[in-house]
Order: sequence, then C-alpha cells, then structure tokens
Amino acid sequence: MGRYRHPEVSVHTPPFVDYVRCFDQGDWAAVGELMLASARKLTACGADFLICPDNTIHQAFSYMESRSPLPWLHIAEVVAESAQRRGFRRVGLMGTKWLVESEVYPERLAARDISYLRPSIEDRIETSRVIMEELVRGHFEPSSVARFQQVIQKFRDQGADAVILGCTEIPLIVDDTNSPLPTLDSTCLLAQAAVRRAIAAER
Repeated sequence: MGRYRHPEVSVHTPPFVDYVRCFDQGDWAAVGELMLASARKLTACGADFLICPDNTIHQAFSYMESRSPLPWLHIAEVVAESAQRRGFRRVGLMGTKWLVESEVYPERLAARDISYLRPSIEDRIETSRVIMEELVRGHFEPSSVARFQQVIQKFRDQGADAVILGCTEIPLIVDDTNSPLPTLDSTCLLAQAAVRRAIAAER
C-alpha cells in the first residue's frame, strides 16, 4: 500500500468479564448479543468487515451472524484453510476448555477432510486454567510452558502433524521455536487474512 500506509483499523471490546460470565453460564446467545453490539458500533465507525481474535467467542457465531450488519472473517475457517494449504492432515487443538469442547474447529476442519485431536479432559482443564489464570494476567511460568509442550507431544504421539494454537494468549509461551509440532497461530493467521482482505478492498 506504500510507505507508512496501512488499512484503517477500529477496535471495540466490552470488559472481558462480560464474556466470561456468559461462558460460565453456557449462554452463547448472550455472547452473540455482545458481538452484535460491537458490530453495530464498528459499523457506525465505517468498518467494511469484522474480525474477532478470540477463538472461544466464535461459539456464538450462529446466534448473530445472520443479524450482523457487516460480514465477518471466521477464525477457524482461516486456520482450516491454512492447514489445508500447508498439507496438514491431522491436527491437535489447544485452547480454553470451552473452545476445545465445542465444534468451532471440528466443523471447519471436517469440511476440508482434516482430522483433529482434542486434549484429554485432565489436560484441557489444566491448560484452560493456565490460560485464564496465568496468561491472561501476563504470568508466564516455566512449568506451564512444559505442560503445554507435553500436551502437544501427546498429539504428536497420536499422529498429529500440526497443532492449532486456538487461543489469543497461547503464542505468548508456545510457538514454532519450542513446540514439538508445527503451529497454526490462529490470531496471527486471522490478522494476516484481515490485512489481505483490507488491501484487496483498497484496490
């Protein structure tokens, strides 16, 4: 786009506690309403399309997408497309307990004939705890890094050829330099897809 030039970006987010309260109650319709409220504000700002870097929140997509004033890029669709392009056939899924127990990624992966693995119940509870109680608060413990690596190694032992980092905070402690498997960084992939779309719209 030229030196010092980039697509215009507007951001809106309510307090995270509003989302977490809905997560704990399993009220995804209410999450959808929060997303719609942000969508309307960003539409008023002049946005052309929308993204949400939070994987867990995507469970509310079906509640709000048809009522959204603007189109969205879906994070799991972007990641599944990248996995297919890179030739991955079986991937492990990491994220909050709400995310890994949902169909957000399985539906998109299955549509591209990519199989997936979820962490064991014990591992998903512990990794979710690390995300919500440590990473979200900026705490990075060596023992937590090791635990994430162990979970990814289990995926590798079960035949996975990549791992989805399905949470905004996971790349703070795990990336291609210390992961037993190649990583699919959902946040980064979504950002790149958003930039490509915005640049295309400028032309």
